[in-house]
Amino acid sequence: MAKHSKRSASIFRYPVLLAFSLFFVGLFALDLVTPDRAYSELENTTLSQRPSLSSFSADGLNKFFTAYTKYVKDQVAGRDNWVALQSTVETKVMQKEQSGGILLGKEHMMFPRTYGLVSSETRTLPKNTAALEALCRRYPGLVNVMLVPAASAVYPENVPAGAPLLDEDRYLDALSEAVQAAGGRFVDVRQTLADHKGEYIYYRTDHHWTSTGAYYAYQQLCTALGLTPFDPSAHTARTAEGFYGTHYSKARTPDAEPDTITWYDLPNQLTVYTANADGSESGETGPLYNTADFETRDKYKAFLRGNNGYSVLEGNGTGSILIIKDSYANAFIPYLVEDYASIGIVDFRYLNKKVDSLIERGGYDEILVLFSFQGFMDDMTLAAKIATP
Repeated sequence: MAKHSKRSASIFRYPVLLAFSLFFVGLFALDLVTPDRAYSELENTTLSQRPSLSSFSADGLNKFFTAYTKYVKDQVAGRDNWVALQSTVETKVMQKEQSGGILLGKEHMMFPRTYGLVSSETRTLPKNTAALEALCRRYPGLVNVMLVPAASAVYPENVPAGAPLLDEDRYLDALSEAVQAAGGRFVDVRQTLADHKGEYIYYRTDHHWTSTGAYYAYQQLCTALGLTPFDPSAHTARTAEGFYGTHYSKARTPDAEPDTITWYDLPNQLTVYTANADGSESGETGPLYNTADFETRDKYKAFLRGNNGYSVLEGNGTGSILIIKDSYANAFIPYLVEDYASIGIVDFRYLNKKVDSLIERGGYDEILVLFSFQGFMDDMTLAAKIATP
């Protein structure tokens, strides 16, 4: 009995160790009763699931424990709160100007930390550029290219001093020359966006431009193509408040300023095509926006009802255009409804077809390639889909 009391007394001589031990035991117990999540809506990412031990070899055990460590990290009870606490400590206590790979700039703007091209981009960018040149040569005079600079290129003064930034200008200059030499039109929106930088043209917490930024670029396209621009005052503008985008998902700063999404209540119908298991295709026609998504965390996906492989938007104008795009185009495309009768929309990340078959299918009069520069640089599917068949 005396030995037991001495042992208990010795434990209480180390209150910090005892507190940590009880904390981790409690956290482990809570993990056992908390169901695993497949997806973190706040971080906009898929979470690791419990791995299975499929091999008793040393290599199999090593892979298991590596996967299990990631699983425990992803599924820890209260994960969202822990991520927020880590960001708060980094930014408020340690006074860091970055969190989760995101730079925390002036005016509450967030920017991705970019040192330069990563190894995959040094391979992908030349391939995509060559494929774009080939597309311009195959369809002379029909291809228009718009590559949108990142917010950091338009607002360098808001980026933390000394932060690593990619010099996008030299790449965009080279792309402009390549497109024009191949017979295409490069719609360079850099100066247009810079002229309007005093306005709300990029989201603070997300990597996309706003509907306002997209509209100024759309006006420039109209000037280049001789089109009459969409008149916002003739349509009902609606807003979705409290948008926290992809940057906020990585840098959960407590003083982040939520964004506002503006959209126009248009009656135009969008048909989204999907491939069936038997090789056939089906189309579902519905509204231009999935308005229910404006009530979720990822509000931007309401535009065009998300990123779809191939869809066709019914317009009120004449002629037709095919948009080859990434998600930057989603806020841009609705403005085109007054200019064209048919607007084809293709995101090759979600479609296993070649561009030539889509052009033949829709009989498109014009082509617009619309990406963020970062998206164009990163897209590993584009070259194979638009290169010479």
